[in-house]
Amino acid sequence: MGSEIRRSMPVLPISIVMQLTDLTARQIRYYEEHNLIQPHRTEGNRRMFSLNDIDVLLEIKEMLERGTNMAGIKKVFERKKQLASEQQEISDRDLRRIMREEMRQARNMQKTSIRQGNFSRFNQ
Repeated sequence: MGSEIRRSMPVLPISIVMQLTDLTARQIRYYEEHNLIQPHRTEGNRRMFSLNDIDVLLEIKEMLERGTNMAGIKKVFERKKQLASEQQEISDRDLRRIMREEMRQARNMQKTSIRQGNFSRFNQ
């Protein structure tokens, strides 16, 4: 199991999160209401948090301690999401470009690319 998968697994109840972050339950719920975190809900509707959620909460706490208000914190997180989305788009675009180039070279050499059958949908 990969490190990122483990970090995103919802395994911690709010009581443990409160101890780890020195935040109150009300503060944690407030950040959830503002969509800064999205903890997993059990069938019994209990919040379960991941290590990634803990990191976000600690980052929020640090920004607040430095004097950043909630509007500023929201802007920071929106920008982070936007940058992550843009990075993913660039990666997908680069992957398609590389695959097209590989298939073009294979055609020029009159050989079939090993990947051509599996990835021909990208070369449209």
